[in-house]
Amino acid sequence: MAISTLSKFTVPLANDQSSASQGLLMPKLQYRFRAILENFGVSTPRSELTKQVMDITRPNLTFDQVTLDVYNSRVYVAGKHTWEPITVTLRDDVNNSVTKLVGEQIQKQFDFFEQASAASGIDYKFVARIEMLDGGNGASAPNVLETFELYGAYVENVNYNTLAYNVSEPSTITMLIRYDNCIQTPQGTGIGTAVARTIGTLSTGGG
Repeated sequence: MAISTLSKFTVPLANDQSSASQGLLMPKLQYRFRAILENFGVSTPRSELTKQVMDITRPNLTFDQVTLDVYNSRVYVAGKHTWEPITVTLRDDVNNSVTKLVGEQIQKQFDFFEQASAASGIDYKFVARIEMLDGGNGASAPNVLETFELYGAYVENVNYNTLAYNVSEPSTITMLIRYDNCIQTPQGTGIGTAVARTIGTLSTGGG
């Protein structure tokens, strides 16, 4: 039997926009995630990277601002967009599995021994997936609540970070990953959702 008082732990909505019995929805938790990099480096399995991820940022999108100066005012419309790079921090393991994969990916982008560059982006770009999970494990397999899929990704910056005698922390490698496009899957739950395209002639919006 439901405890009716707990259904009131949320914000009351005007005009009966929500069911009177609806409680507070469970949030996605920051620590329930996994990151997968496909076609990253050369060695297999690449799951070593997934196991050694410490933290990762989710995608950040910015639209350029286009300013239209008019009589007494200004109107703003959205210009080209930019996907900001994401940052991922990895633990550097004693088997050198992580540092080897990172090094292989960097070598794919540019051979530092031979001083030879990759011929084209398709030679080194990879796909990154950031999956939000529901907390399941073992016999209760986790459900994927949401996935950010980053296409055309490459390592823009790699930092092997600091070593110090006065700390008791693992050594880490931090990568800045630049990418061409991002879609949320399953499609229909976020970025990438099919939205009917309308064609108008006015730069101003409705209110």
